[in-house]
Amino acid sequence: MYPDDLKFRSDVVVELVKHSASDQDVAFAARVSTLGEKAQEQSDPKKTGGLINFLMRDRHGSPFEHSVFTFYVKAPIFVWREHMRHRIASYNEESGRYRVLDPEFYVPDNQRKLLQIGKPGAYVFEEGSSEQIAVTMSNYRRTCKEAYVNYEEMIRFGVAREVARGVLPLTIYSSAYVTINSRSLMNFLSLRRSVEGQRFPSFPQREIEMVAEKYEEFFKEIMPLTHAAFVENGRVAP
Repeated sequence: MYPDDLKFRSDVVVELVKHSASDQDVAFAARVSTLGEKAQEQSDPKKTGGLINFLMRDRHGSPFEHSVFTFYVKAPIFVWREHMRHRIASYNEESGRYRVLDPEFYVPDNQRKLLQIGKPGAYVFEEGSSEQIAVTMSNYRRTCKEAYVNYEEMIRFGVAREVARGVLPLTIYSSAYVTINSRSLMNFLSLRRSVEGQRFPSFPQREIEMVAEKYEEFFKEIMPLTHAAFVENGRVAP
């Protein structure tokens, strides 16, 4: 019998927990090389925008490392597999060794493109048929339900959580704190978003692009001059 609280969803959660980030911090960090301790006395917003654009254009990246964001992210395990390939952030993830994982699973909705046309490195995704959408949703749901029933059964029999979790599929949700500076964040965005105007093409999986989209909303709000320079210069991380 399937658990009553089994949940299926098709989104990701990204919340800004805290930050120490601003365009002015970038300017302070850059100006210390020529002004030393007087760097913080130079705070003209007009000059800050020009300086940031110069730093971005000529790829002087270290001043952007002094602005830091901490996010709470909830996403399927297969998204975390891709996210943690970026060894440019600090992660603390919930542990299936120490807690019983919630029965919450990702299932593609009918907006998710299902067909891969072409070969790796040169392919596009296209809409699936109604039959393909139906079989995808059905198989995801059935597999997740059966896996979680087996997981719960092992837990009831006293099997260690770290062993029992092995039957769970990659579509189960996990959560983590991600702490990342703005330079690294721009690197992530350059690789995990596909948008018009980027200098180098990128082909992110849709689900991790959903995380990147939410990151970029916070980035644009908190560091508007830096974000504008990032976009203007082809979305290339400095």
